[in-house]
Amino acid sequence: MSSLFPIRLTARREISPSVLHLCFVRDDGAPLEYTPGQFIQIHFPLADGSIARRSYSCATRHDHHIQVGEAVEFIASLVPGGAATALFQGMDIGDRLEASGPLGQFVLKAGDNNRRYLMVATGTGVASYRSMLPELEAQMNARSVQVTLLHGIRSPEDALFADEFIDFARRYPQQFRYLACFSRQMPEADNALHAHAFHGYVQNALPTLAPDTTHDVAYLCGNPNMVDACVETLKNLGLAMRHIRREKYISQAGAASPP
Repeated sequence: MSSLFPIRLTARREISPSVLHLCFVRDDGAPLEYTPGQFIQIHFPLADGSIARRSYSCATRHDHHIQVGEAVEFIASLVPGGAATALFQGMDIGDRLEASGPLGQFVLKAGDNNRRYLMVATGTGVASYRSMLPELEAQMNARSVQVTLLHGIRSPEDALFADEFIDFARRYPQQFRYLACFSRQMPEADNALHAHAFHGYVQNALPTLAPDTTHDVAYLCGNPNMVDACVETLKNLGLAMRHIRREKYISQAGAASPP
């Protein structure tokens, strides 16, 4: 296990009825540096004296070396009765936690020469792709790669960071496509999401994108059932496993946790 270090809460707000947006700074005089797509683990005691660990992907749009004292953003699902939910809701600004990391290999790979990234997420899994936006922009400018982002959600209020993805699509209309896949409630016609909406699950939307078996690379992040379903869909469409990169988020009493 990597060494523990303290982090301090600097900001907290609800960005949807079921998700908290949290900002932490590393509190030991070192920067909380990470590669976009990686996650940080927090460690905290439970009532029985055991230590719980929960993992959260860094959501900050990472385009520079993070400095000492600079905040890093996380998003966390709110689950009634969840230990991590109670922890975050009970913290005061300035309170500290123990953390470790960064961890994980769910990152953009040096040397990729694919023509398109298919990036699929459910729920809070979209945080990883938000952090990758500056790096994706650099690759789009350098080698004209295309990016399609599918975010599986239930209703418009769950469309995390949608304004940022819509703005990115507006700036790069030929290279970046954002598709919000609504399993329940579709957005109204006057909602900016309407032009980016698909009714159904992300795995149902994948065939409409005609994955290129030679030149596409897929990233899958979120609910394990979604990840498994998308893997099967992509394999049936001819995409090789070496072109599919996965991160399963497993609910652990209030945390979305990459294994």
